[in-house]
Amino acid sequence: MPTRNEILFEQSQKYIPGGVNSPVRAFRAVGGTPIFFQRGKGAYLYDADGKEYIDYVGSWGPMILGHAHPEVIASVQKVAENSLSFGAPTETELDMAQLLCTMLPSIEQVRLVSSGTEATMTAIRLARGFTGRNAIIKFEGCYHGHGDALLVKAGSGALTFGNPSSAGVPPEVVAHTLVQDYNNAQQIKDTFAKMGDQIACVIVEPVAGNMNLIVPDLEFLQTLRELCTKHGAVLIFDEVMTGFRVGPQGAQGHFNITPDITTLGKIIGGGLPVGAFGGRRDIMAKLAPLGPVYQAGTLSGNPVAVTAGLATLRILQRDPTIYTKLEANTRAILQGIESVAKEAGVALSSASAGSMFGLFFRKEVPRTFTEMMECDKDRFNKFFHSMLQQGIYLAPSAFEAGFVSAEHGAKEIEKTIAAARVALKA
Repeated sequence: MPTRNEILFEQSQKYIPGGVNSPVRAFRAVGGTPIFFQRGKGAYLYDADGKEYIDYVGSWGPMILGHAHPEVIASVQKVAENSLSFGAPTETELDMAQLLCTMLPSIEQVRLVSSGTEATMTAIRLARGFTGRNAIIKFEGCYHGHGDALLVKAGSGALTFGNPSSAGVPPEVVAHTLVQDYNNAQQIKDTFAKMGDQIACVIVEPVAGNMNLIVPDLEFLQTLRELCTKHGAVLIFDEVMTGFRVGPQGAQGHFNITPDITTLGKIIGGGLPVGAFGGRRDIMAKLAPLGPVYQAGTLSGNPVAVTAGLATLRILQRDPTIYTKLEANTRAILQGIESVAKEAGVALSSASAGSMFGLFFRKEVPRTFTEMMECDKDRFNKFFHSMLQQGIYLAPSAFEAGFVSAEHGAKEIEKTIAAARVALKA
């Protein structure tokens, strides 16, 4: 007899392309049937069949306080009674802007949008408008949303002008996108030496979370900062994932690197759709209605979504010990899984940044996209399904980071390590 998840997925495929509204949810990378969730509470999710899971996806990062935090839910319920949207300024937007500028000193002004993709698209447009240049640099394995100019696939590490990695993206759109190797400081130096006066911006995930989890070399980030300053290019930190996740000042605070523009999302929406980009006042002044760089959004600054984010950020700001606990619990989980992997004779390594983590079926932690691609994906898929069967929900892809919430504690850690012991012996 089919499960409720199987029935729902079969029906969904009739009306939704692939049965899902975001590709990774389809389980194509790991095989099997996607899970349809009905509710979440704390560190746990419950699917359409009523099965309980310890959640390490956290809606892909936003749920740092766990699911259905009572203070966040209460604040959303209260503001929703006043209307769901105005399409006009609200005091809540101002509160969010002030808070973001206070929490991230690199941001002098900020514009709210509805997604991380919108934030990165506009940040690049703004950098081009500010500099009067066209070329942009991104890094292989880094994902910055589905904006056309960033959907680029390049050869393994070679300096190359981009070719589209998605149908529907004309080659002309990405003709000015250059792809470099993550963590290769010398390569980026060589590129700036050749064409520094043509480069509008460098956009980077300061901790890469879309090729599993790759922690940057400090020299790499410092080199980006130095070169952008020297050549008048704009340094964009894509902190959609890392913002307020790896620490109270995101990755920029963790590594003490100041970007010119920061893009945000995920946590600043508390689980609802919110994005933002902000930075130096002189750059932001180029944005309409003050300047010639256009950006608009009907639901930008939506009061319900912004309220959820504000409540989340205020809790994090109020109790900085949350980050200490998150880091400690993340390390405990990874140490436990590495230990049982060693017992089982399985090649496995791990990495973390704050409460983000990566598991790699490889002896050594990868530093680049090429090294990440050497991981044993079949072994991961087997591990994923065993963990899922035991009630542990990991990202359904070997190329996605995991997330720990403030609601994960000793009980959840113990259950996770016990499940890993079974999965790694299978």
